[in-house]
Amino acid sequence: MKYDFGVVKELKEGETRVSITPDVVMMLNSNNLSVLVESGAGTLSGFSDNDYIEAGAKVTTSAREVWENSKVIVKIKEPQTCEYKYFRADLVIFCYFHLDLYKDLTKELLKNKVIAIASECVRTKDNQLPLLTPMSEVAGRLAVQIGSRFLEKQNGGSGVLLSGVPGVQPGKVIIVGAGVVGFNAAQIAIGMGADVSIFDVDPKKLVRIDGIYGTSIKTHYCNDAKLEAEIPKADLLITSVLVSSKQNSKIIKEDLVKKMKKGSVIVDVAIDRGGNVETIDKPTTLQDPVYIKHDVLHCAIPNIPSAVPKTASWAYSYAIYPYLKALGELGLIEAIKENQDLSNGVAVFRGNITNEQAAGALESDYTQIELLVGFKLK
Repeated sequence: MKYDFGVVKELKEGETRVSITPDVVMMLNSNNLSVLVESGAGTLSGFSDNDYIEAGAKVTTSAREVWENSKVIVKIKEPQTCEYKYFRADLVIFCYFHLDLYKDLTKELLKNKVIAIASECVRTKDNQLPLLTPMSEVAGRLAVQIGSRFLEKQNGGSGVLLSGVPGVQPGKVIIVGAGVVGFNAAQIAIGMGADVSIFDVDPKKLVRIDGIYGTSIKTHYCNDAKLEAEIPKADLLITSVLVSSKQNSKIIKEDLVKKMKKGSVIVDVAIDRGGNVETIDKPTTLQDPVYIKHDVLHCAIPNIPSAVPKTASWAYSYAIYPYLKALGELGLIEAIKENQDLSNGVAVFRGNITNEQAAGALESDYTQIELLVGFKLK
């Protein structure tokens, strides 16, 4: 029997999330769509095999069985090298790929004529990223929580309480990047009572934040002069500027880090795209989250939502559900033709690169997906 969707254990180091939660299995089942789950796939997220069985999934101890008997493999992170052996023609894999960072994976997908749908590339008509946004929301909120913890003296920080107390000023939080991560970080920092400033080069984002939070937050147009003036005041610095693999992402230079206060904390949420801070030359982990350089604590966890895998898994699973439902009910080709969001997410299709960013990284041509599946009839 071929199952509509397959869920396997995440093998990337430090990854604790699961792509489909039991309640979404139940939702898929109610639409006559079947799910095959590898035993233990949800354990680190707090979901047992029995939870999946009760929701209507079939559970197997064999990863190979899931890969070979599922039409669509739904993952969180990109397939690891040991999973390449499962690739086959017309297998659909739906996950966060970031193919411009993984040339060998892209070549394997092309060679085996796999269809790769990149969650980070699914895009709506109004330019929203519905599958990236929930994880960015989680990461932004966690960044303040993590930063606050490492400001505590016993964890190596300066001993500043972000909220302050009556008669004592609050800690200073500076956020560079007013996208989804920055907006959510600001929300939490303001809620904690911190003194919050946010930087961006897009005036529209700053206007939106000012319209919501007013005098509770200071907004700054991001340039070197303003960063030089403000960053040394920070107790907690959060960076979240998303750039392409070809751009220089190091917005915060080493000389500026040297001017920061002893025991202050940097949380670089953009580390999975190379990071925004020059002194962060390596990612950290949930088990070993910080290191000290120039008397400043540096935190750069690429999979930061894995710190709260139950919340993060629910958020991802609910966001991806409509696209899985479309794939299951319409079939791959019709779903791509009918659902423009999903069409935007197709990165590799039967030996063709259909994503411009991935093609650029491989210095290869790319083909519009519409030319391969046919244009939707008007």
